[in-house]
Amino acid sequence: MQSDIKRLSLILLFAPFALWILLLIILPHLGMVVLSLREKVAPRVYEFGFGNYIDFINEPIYWNTLLRTGSMSILVTILALLIGFPIAYYIAKIAGRRSRGALFLLCLIPLWVSDLIRAFGWILLLRETGVFSSFLQWSGMVSEPIEFLYNDVTVVMGLVYTVILFMIVPLVSTLDGMDDAMIEAGYNLGGNGYTVLRRIIVPYAMPGIVSGCIVVFMMTAGSYLTPILLGGKNSSWFTEQIYDQFITRFNWESGAAFGFLLLAFTSFVVWLGLKLSGQTLANTVAKS
Repeated sequence: MQSDIKRLSLILLFAPFALWILLLIILPHLGMVVLSLREKVAPRVYEFGFGNYIDFINEPIYWNTLLRTGSMSILVTILALLIGFPIAYYIAKIAGRRSRGALFLLCLIPLWVSDLIRAFGWILLLRETGVFSSFLQWSGMVSEPIEFLYNDVTVVMGLVYTVILFMIVPLVSTLDGMDDAMIEAGYNLGGNGYTVLRRIIVPYAMPGIVSGCIVVFMMTAGSYLTPILLGGKNSSWFTEQIYDQFITRFNWESGAAFGFLLLAFTSFVVWLGLKLSGQTLANTVAKS
């Protein structure tokens, strides 16, 4: 009787999560795969095949954009790690208990507003008549307005600002569990700061590093608003291609194929990253 009650309680606890996974993740993705395999041969006449994927392969602009999105997302992930790791280490190991809450609050502030508002904030700062350009003219450094927007550097800056919190949180969670005696032992054995970082801190924090990189990379590759608003017409992001297929061309079949290709590509990059780092997804999630 007691085992039945425990089993029922377990089922009731996991039922909402299982339904959420099934209804909002599994079924939509299955529907997207089926839709991507439909080829339009005549008005309202479809047959199953790989024509949408063949069209993607035969058009260089599509797969070049996908590869460019992947490389830019990797760059954003690396920059977020380089910036976020010192911040996370300071919060977890150096800052006092009272100041940790305030520091986390500062990291959370960007999430209080939507991606759209954050992007327009960058536009107000970087546009031709924005704060930076006006300051440079006022200080006499330049004689005419400068347009800082609509380039890759601006897009990368906006994306790093958007996703860096998702790098900091798992790093803080992992580093917080590291015993300070390990660091002290490294110094006592003759190691310098670089040696302790390379041989003690980074290996211990690797699960948090990998989990943070996975989240940041997936969010960056799937971003739409920030690359479009900050990159303008010069932006070349694969999510724009997906939007164009769905909304502009009303070609849902190609849009579904492009969406599945983006998912497959990012999943492959994550798998490759796990292999290169020697981590497993289960251990990474469990320890971070």
